[in-house]
Amino acid sequence: MESINWLAALVAAASGFAVGGIWYGPLFGKAWMAATGMTEEKAKSGNMAMIYGLTYLLNVIAAISLAMLLGPESTWQSGLFYGAITGVTFVSTALGITYLFEQRPLSQFLVNAGYQTVNFATMGVILGAWH
Repeated sequence: MESINWLAALVAAASGFAVGGIWYGPLFGKAWMAATGMTEEKAKSGNMAMIYGLTYLLNVIAAISLAMLLGPESTWQSGLFYGAITGVTFVSTALGITYLFEQRPLSQFLVNAGYQTVNFATMGVILGAWH
């Protein structure tokens, strides 16, 4: 763990908010809301400090784990590759299994799995490039 660039991990974790803002906003916001039954009112009624705070904490854990997987010799290219592979093979498959048993719509899976893949790829680029 001494080889982890902690500042890079914190920034990589924060990048999830930028990716999410674009992904769940102009790109796929309407599709996600339709698939989940979310409304603007329901979204605004949540405890946003808790939601964003815990989201950041979970992204920090994910970024640290990805940094350990990448190791100190990684590059932005290897970070991109292994981040995307992690998003597809670990995160998306776990979501897929859960969504199958919960009988959630395919569109919800595609939006969320796509976000996680891009999120992990972005974190990988940051972690791989920043030594």
